[in-house]
Amino acid sequence: MGNSDTLRMWAKRIKLDGVPQWFAGKHPKTPWYAKALGLFVVAYALSPIDLIPDFIPVLGYVDDVLLLLLLLPGLIWLTLQLLPPDVLTECRGQADAWMQRQDAKPRSMAGAVLVVALWLLVGSALWVWLRPLG
Repeated sequence: MGNSDTLRMWAKRIKLDGVPQWFAGKHPKTPWYAKALGLFVVAYALSPIDLIPDFIPVLGYVDDVLLLLLLLPGLIWLTLQLLPPDVLTECRGQADAWMQRQDAKPRSMAGAVLVVALWLLVGSALWVWLRPLG
């Protein structure tokens, strides 16, 4: 197994750490700031759409490296640190049980909508900026 395969496996494992955050977002003992950060992270981590698609040369893979290998693991770690230990233990158990029943990780349609909205916003800004004045 090469370095790129090892990095991809690690990134997938980190993305699965977002599943307990999904359950923590619904838990009544989760502080509001942990819920807000956790739900944002989960929406992106479980989104079926990349912020920058992989078919765009170089940028598609730079997006994966920066977000999946640097920023997202840090945000997941921070969110897990903000959760009370009993809530984290309970939510990890719920996530493990859910993934065994479903035999897959969940998908976030909110994350997909967020990514599409960002693309539309960037596209609109570029259109306004580049259109001729007159």
